[in-house]
Amino acid sequence: MARPRAFDTEVAVDQAMHLFREHGYHATPVPRLTARLGIGTGSLYAAFGSKDGLYARALERYCDGLIAALDRDVRLGPDTRTALHALLMAMADADAADPEHGCLLVSAATERSAHEGTIERVRTAMTEAETVLTAALRAARDRGELRDGQHPEELARFLTTFIQGIRVMGRARVGREFLESAVAGALRALD
Repeated sequence: MARPRAFDTEVAVDQAMHLFREHGYHATPVPRLTARLGIGTGSLYAAFGSKDGLYARALERYCDGLIAALDRDVRLGPDTRTALHALLMAMADADAADPEHGCLLVSAATERSAHEGTIERVRTAMTEAETVLTAALRAARDRGELRDGQHPEELARFLTTFIQGIRVMGRARVGREFLESAVAGALRALD
């Protein structure tokens, strides 16, 4: 008879997510994971199948949280431009305050580009982000916040791409002034 699991797998996924964000997939070996999670190697494999299995769960958790926060934050503020400005600057500020804890989505796309499951999850997250932004921009268009001829789908695709770029630049420690200027330039696309 198998013994019951002596650790909370959801807490383990959260802890692993933070390690993968900080160090990346390759620089987070199984011994570092098991030490952080306070479990043995056998327990890790029994619960998640492999390091890849744990990484997939951590990436899924991260992406779900990212999209939920985007969906919430894009609707805050008196108008879409204000909400987007606050959202983009919050990302820039978070990265500037703690550049070691970058975006797991960016590191997944760059570090694991040859792993089809990882890339599929990255693509799904990008599509979900684009969908959230498109809906917000369509609503903005309907309220008269966008000029005629603006295409919410194109703007959403641009902003989805820009968000990933700002995450990379934050990790590169370019400074708040640079990021403020970049955000101002990006928001001019809404004019």
